[in-house]
Amino acid sequence: MRVALLRDGAIVADDWLPPAEQSPNDGEARILTLTQWQGAACPGDAAVQLEAGDDLEPLLAALAGLPLVAVHFASFTDGRGFSLARRLREAGFIGELRARGQLLPDQAQYLQRCGFNALEFTDPERLAQAQERLSVFSNGYQGAADQPLPLFRRRA
Repeated sequence: MRVALLRDGAIVADDWLPPAEQSPNDGEARILTLTQWQGAACPGDAAVQLEAGDDLEPLLAALAGLPLVAVHFASFTDGRGFSLARRLREAGFIGELRARGQLLPDQAQYLQRCGFNALEFTDPERLAQAQERLSVFSNGYQGAADQPLPLFRRRA
């Protein structure tokens, strides 16, 4: 079943199926867990989902070819996904970086500042709330993954 998500500020239909226990069928656009991705000989055109405790090292060499990296938040109180996003962007990942799982609409701005450009909520009712939260701030003072220069450097 395709779900809706918030991508680059707009609510859109998802192009990818979530991870499953079995291997994907040929031609099926499915997000693979890190273990499945490694078991499939690390295909560069696949999408990969990371859990909060996963090691990024095996993924770093393939970042340039990956269209999507999803970071799963098992709990909204676990901040390790924010750090994973920042590390992925700093390592040069330019594809879709998706936060999925137990997210709160109030976290949308922080997720975006860390480098996420797509948000997938377990409760689709929260999409519009998150979209609204993203429009609250037009500028960030500090440098972050979405804008490396702090405001005073951008204004100079």
